[in-house]
Amino acid sequence: MKLRLATLATAVLLGLAPVAHAGEAAPLAADPAVEARMISISEELRCLVCQNESLAASHAELAEDLRREVRSLIRDGKSDAEIRDYLVSRYGDFVLYRPPVKPTTWLLWFGPFLILAGAVIGLIAYLRRRAGQITPPTLSAADRAAAEALLAGDPKPTQPKDQA
Repeated sequence: MKLRLATLATAVLLGLAPVAHAGEAAPLAADPAVEARMISISEELRCLVCQNESLAASHAELAEDLRREVRSLIRDGKSDAEIRDYLVSRYGDFVLYRPPVKPTTWLLWFGPFLILAGAVIGLIAYLRRRAGQITPPTLSAADRAAAEALLAGDPKPTQPKDQA
């Protein structure tokens, strides 16, 4: 009897476990226009925690805080540019997925091309140095005669007398 009661209690608790761990959906803004504008802005911003996700797609707590901040700035009547400028002034150009081209971001924009150009120049230098070190093979008289016979179409090349 005790075993059945314990089994029943365990089954009930396990059956309720998924319900107890289910999270609530994130509340949306009361105004769908504000929410749509927030999503539009946050898709162009980088999550500072995840770094490879947009602010709209990230589930990090900081991303939720930043989305809340963007919503409040939208409600305050700020334009999209003003909101981006506010976030850039606070977190730097790194918060933008497409940072502007300026002296502080030149390495970010042109660095991969510089690395690629350096690799190509290094490869060319290596191949030229290697080509200078390779010496062509020298053929003996017997090898030269065998090659000429093959090129002439003779199926059985004659061997020179010194190797017979």
